[in-house]
Amino acid sequence: MPTTTSETDSIMVEDSPEAVLAAFCERNWCDGLPIVPPTEERVRAMLGRFDRERVLGVMPPLWREASVEKLAVNAVMAGCEPAHFPIIVAATEALLDPAFNLYGVQATTHPVAPLVIVNGPYGRSIGLHSGSGCFGPGFRANATIGRAIRLILLNIGGAWPGRYDMATQGSPAKFSYCIAENETASPWGPMQEGDVVTVYGGEPPHNVNDHVSTTAAGVLANIADTAVSLGQAEGVAARLAEPRE
Repeated sequence: MPTTTSETDSIMVEDSPEAVLAAFCERNWCDGLPIVPPTEERVRAMLGRFDRERVLGVMPPLWREASVEKLAVNAVMAGCEPAHFPIIVAATEALLDPAFNLYGVQATTHPVAPLVIVNGPYGRSIGLHSGSGCFGPGFRANATIGRAIRLILLNIGGAWPGRYDMATQGSPAKFSYCIAENETASPWGPMQEGDVVTVYGGEPPHNVNDHVSTTAAGVLANIADTAVSLGQAEGVAARLAEPRE
């Protein structure tokens, strides 16, 4: 089957999941997990009314152009639905903001990964999960949007482990790292108002367990003792926008 949207960029692969995965792994085009072949028809459906020629910027560490069409190819591969694509475009715009320091996040020896947090009704409408187990499996929007961002960072940015991504251990967060904020259950105001995507350079989730304390002071001391080792980079936000013709 042909893949990608340009005749000059197309490859022919036997029409079987095993052959597609082998071809993409051989070319270092995927994260090692099975992918959806990015055929011309699927990429066109993912793009919808977005301008495929639009370039959002250049992505480190290899400084390749991040066009909307390239984002769509990776979104198809990750298993996204077209309704997920505006989140991916907004997240990429935030990642490419100089304030985010994507070069540092991509090339550091630290196991940092961009954490995508989505606010607003649009995220809820496409099934982005913010409740119990939101960092775990079982939620397609979370899993595939986060995975699409990682494939973009690999295939466009070029941050392959051991070459340009120099993280000494890596992290499961580098497969997929996307959640919605649980605005209705939060005792504070929302992190962002409206349909906004925020990206942070975050560590993997850090669990706090306390099966000993019997007082509030004891619980607080345990939380503080755990939190003192956490690190988080400055976040950058991008608002969802209508596709441009």
